[in-house]
Amino acid sequence: MSDAVVISNVVKRYGSIAAVAGLSLRVPTGCIYGLLGPNGAGKTTTIRMVMSILVPDAGEIRLLGGHRALEVKDRIGYLPEERGLYRKMTVDATLRYLAALKGVPAGSINERIRAGLERVGLSAWRRKRVETLSKGMAQKVQILSAVLHEPELVILDEPFSGLDPLNVELVRELILSLRERGATVILSTHQMEMAQRLCDRIVLISRGRALAEGTPGEVRSQFAARTVVIEGEGDLRSVAARVGAGRAVIAGSHAEFDLPEGANPDDILRTAMETVRISRFEVQRPDLQQVFVRLVGADAADDRAGSATPGAERAAV
Repeated sequence: MSDAVVISNVVKRYGSIAAVAGLSLRVPTGCIYGLLGPNGAGKTTTIRMVMSILVPDAGEIRLLGGHRALEVKDRIGYLPEERGLYRKMTVDATLRYLAALKGVPAGSINERIRAGLERVGLSAWRRKRVETLSKGMAQKVQILSAVLHEPELVILDEPFSGLDPLNVELVRELILSLRERGATVILSTHQMEMAQRLCDRIVLISRGRALAEGTPGEVRSQFAARTVVIEGEGDLRSVAARVGAGRAVIAGSHAEFDLPEGANPDDILRTAMETVRISRFEVQRPDLQQVFVRLVGADAADDRAGSATPGAERAAV
């Protein structure tokens, strides 16, 4: 399968600060690709360079068969970090105007708006002014405006920001429908659980560099299983204390704790069996949130160590 986006050793600096520091990525055609990272990681800067809003200081970005974004702008849908709609216009007029700018045939605009608003639960708001919408409603309208022209490549900067759980699910379903029709979707998000459920591939970014890349399962598999789940009747707290568990969450007959470094799960099972009548014992790999915390935390520690070295230069957004 060809790649919809190829980012090759891209650098973007602001004075002495490296917002993006030699980033290389390949986004396969037809996949949902997640850019994950803390605030200031370089996600938005990367997206703006992909869109040709910013020019890299070094490296190269090619889209949809080797083009720059400005050469194929009508084949791209973009939701920027900064939201902006015409507040005095109705939802219908706003979407008609933006669809026309993207070249949607006049005969198709009405049906695309109707279907889009129905999908995100806003049919009743079609004739209302944008200024009467809640923040979440306005965000869904802006997402629709980015995809009404049925682009091949959709780039969404924090599409779930500010949405309640119901609307998060509606937007998730919309994104899945884009993939179903063959579009490639790149999105940035802080929601690790959503990224794990939604994305085909992800990259974890910190200080403008890729820390891990692959499917969510591949990224998780880079870390040894370290979480133990025990369910049963007995003294679960004493088990956690005896094995030297760090983080421990115990509620009734359910306990979950992190394995100490070098611990053998079989030894922990034997210890638990001494005081607990066990109905469940499971060793789990870290979820994406835990991987994210470990990688970004380790990277921040490296950054602090580097900053303490005379002459060291710190990379950040």
